[in-house]
Amino acid sequence: MIVLKFGGTSVQNSKWIDNSIDITLEQIDKSPLLVSSAMSGITNGILEAIEFAKVGNYEKSTGICEELRNRHITVCHDFLSEDNLNCAKERIDELFDEFDSLINGITMLKECSPRSMDTLLSFGERLSTILIYYRCLERGINSDLLDSRDFIKTDDNFNSAQIISEECERLIPLFVTPQPGKILISQGFIGSTLDGVTSTLGRGGSDYTATIIGSALNASEVQIWTDVTGIMTSDPRKIDGAITIDHLTYSEAAELAYFGAKVVHPATIQPAVKKSIPVWVRNTGDKYAAGTKITSTTDKIGLKAISGKKNVTVVNITSSKMLNAYGFLRRLFSVFEKYKTPVDLISTSEVSVTITIDDKSYLNEIVQELLELGRVKVEENNSIICLVGHELWKDSIFISRVFATLKDTPIRMISLGSSDTNLSFVVPGNTTEETIQILHDEFFKKV
Repeated sequence: MIVLKFGGTSVQNSKWIDNSIDITLEQIDKSPLLVSSAMSGITNGILEAIEFAKVGNYEKSTGICEELRNRHITVCHDFLSEDNLNCAKERIDELFDEFDSLINGITMLKECSPRSMDTLLSFGERLSTILIYYRCLERGINSDLLDSRDFIKTDDNFNSAQIISEECERLIPLFVTPQPGKILISQGFIGSTLDGVTSTLGRGGSDYTATIIGSALNASEVQIWTDVTGIMTSDPRKIDGAITIDHLTYSEAAELAYFGAKVVHPATIQPAVKKSIPVWVRNTGDKYAAGTKITSTTDKIGLKAISGKKNVTVVNITSSKMLNAYGFLRRLFSVFEKYKTPVDLISTSEVSVTITIDDKSYLNEIVQELLELGRVKVEENNSIICLVGHELWKDSIFISRVFATLKDTPIRMISLGSSDTNLSFVVPGNTTEETIQILHDEFFKKV
């Protein structure tokens, strides 16, 4: 079987929904499961409605809800008729009645708990899959609509819930039974706790849903359909000359995702790695373009792509207590663990440690505790530039070219060799795009 995930732009209206169904239908002999995001803009609309409700503006909030409802009803009228139209509209109205009830409660309380927010955010995917399902029926395609909350189980960390892998592995084969000649349809992004409370996996979680299901069912491949033709050598919206990468390894794709590339969600790759399932990133608007294939190995070494991660904070701790001491780093990193703050890059010397973080929620508290270990210096508004490719650290000529190219760029810290696929360094935030463009021109520009 195969899993096809379609992002919000791929299901933005009736035309694009039909296009996504066409792509799936062409592969119906492979027992496809179609995983869908919410229609583009719907999740943002829901968040906007919640914000108005939190300040007691019920009229404005319900006005937004009515706009969201009308958008889905318009799609129904675009491509459904008779019983399919009536059934789809009835289910959409039921969801918006529930939505309105929740918004009313938030308006009265003037607060929205994470749990309530997840319930509201789940409506986007539930609505889009209703449209896809009834359009399949309208076209005479054998289809079933599933509820991913039945088999995607998470903890209760609402708004960014963590998958309970063992439960997903157990439940997915029970609820999802693919077969040739039939399209199964399910929602990305949403799941439920062990108590059955609706949860969400955070932005981009639809990709994660697709690979979790693919892993549990030993899929032959997972296809991520989006609005770009695969993963590119850099962000084409900001960097001139970016081109599609034909093949990446799991580790290369994961590095790119973590350090700023937004085509694939950072968590997506992990379930696929477990079962060595190929992941394709392809363009819904150009379905015959090859896209990018992600697998466990590739015969191509060297630089594949360059990405950047902005709003990075550099924290430097200097202390003579480090000299010939053990246990110092454990105490230092226990501070970041205490405040649940991930560290990106690390550079050490005999008497100092420099790290980068992008979550500043507890920066003041972290600094106060670090002062007990030594002198602390904080530098904000930096960026991490990440060069990704297999065995970069083995190529001394490549490394010398990088820094020769950046001879006029101030570099704060460097990380090389900690990963087989990553050369990273820190630059001032206002030089991010300029730095990436210089490097991209050096290594990818065609003569």
